[in-house]
Amino acid sequence: MCGRYELSSHPAVIALAFGLPFPPDIRPRYNIAPTQQVPIVRNTADGKRELAQLRWGLVPRWAKDRSIGTRMINARAETVTTKGAFRNAFARHRCLVPVNGFYEWRPTPSGKSPVHIGMPDGRPFGLAGLYERWLSPDGEVLDTCTIVTTAACASLCAVHERMPVIVPDEDHARWLDCANADAADLLATWSGDALRVYPVSMRVNAVRNDDAHLLEPLATDDAIRAPSPSRESTAHRHHHVQPVEADEDIPDQLSLL
Repeated sequence: MCGRYELSSHPAVIALAFGLPFPPDIRPRYNIAPTQQVPIVRNTADGKRELAQLRWGLVPRWAKDRSIGTRMINARAETVTTKGAFRNAFARHRCLVPVNGFYEWRPTPSGKSPVHIGMPDGRPFGLAGLYERWLSPDGEVLDTCTIVTTAACASLCAVHERMPVIVPDEDHARWLDCANADAADLLATWSGDALRVYPVSMRVNAVRNDDAHLLEPLATDDAIRAPSPSRESTAHRHHHVQPVEADEDIPDQLSLL
């Protein structure tokens, strides 16, 4: 499951991590939510990489109404090659969703509490994504995307049974090359470095909260034990950002069966 994430690295770091020709014109975002415009990395027609902004929540080409996208924020790896909503996108429109971490809500005696999940060293990484272009009966053009999920890895099983598919750095090119149909094996549970998982403030529940304080570990008796990572320079990561003009009191995470 993946219903919230953050991307807070400096644009130059993102460009280097994803092979972009120049740093993208994006700001740090700490509470990215479905239906928002989100940055994705994809190949252009001439095989170069570009960063584009698409609406999170895939609207299939055959859809009669764009509202279906709110139920398409995730695509299950187990059925993505056969399910009608995603089959074409998997074959022709694969992308990477750059993140520094994603949020999940785990059960506790006092209710569901948010945790942040990322690499031990805080580096950005790519989630497996798909995208589509939808044309409405009125001529509206809408570019949308979804994040592929799979079974949780060992370090996340105590939090949730699902997680987004993480594409290893060395496999970025193969995932993005849609001329190469042999990419289904990349839709696997993460087997790389143990992910860092730590509790964060309930402030992440509201989309209007979009600031670097959301990344701060929450000191609780129920904390998930994990080593402290060496994050990137605060000069690069902790920029002032304006809050997103949206609100969501509780993260109702949507999952496709």
